[in-house]
Amino acid sequence: QVQLVESGGGSVQTGGSLRLSCVTSGYNYSSSCMGWFRQAPGKEREGVAALYTGAGITSYAESVKGRFTISKETDKNTLYLQLTSVKPEDTAMYYCAAALGLFGGRWCATNGLFQNTFTYWGQGTQVTVSS
Repeated sequence: QVQLVESGGGSVQTGGSLRLSCVTSGYNYSSSCMGWFRQAPGKEREGVAALYTGAGITSYAESVKGRFTISKETDKNTLYLQLTSVKPEDTAMYYCAAALGLFGGRWCATNGLFQNTFTYWGQGTQVTVSS
């Protein structure tokens, strides 16, 4: 059974930083497409960042480029999202996601910001940015 468990959310002031973690179990982590999404109240879920774990290939939404960094720690089966220079509009529930099947890095970079790419989802962790 695949499980994704996020943690690290919380309250932070504008300009601050947070690191979100997603621990996976029961999942082939070594060569996979994984991503982070977020959903603010009253808005649709949107892709934030994606990572092909086999080669560290990444992609980002324009709204977070240069501020957020997606990374992995293979030994711990953990995916991270480092948030820096946060803004009030970054306030949302953040979700970790994992794709079913093996795909290459280019495919993950192209498709990793779309919800229907992913089969497995975590329960989410809340990030609140105050001005």
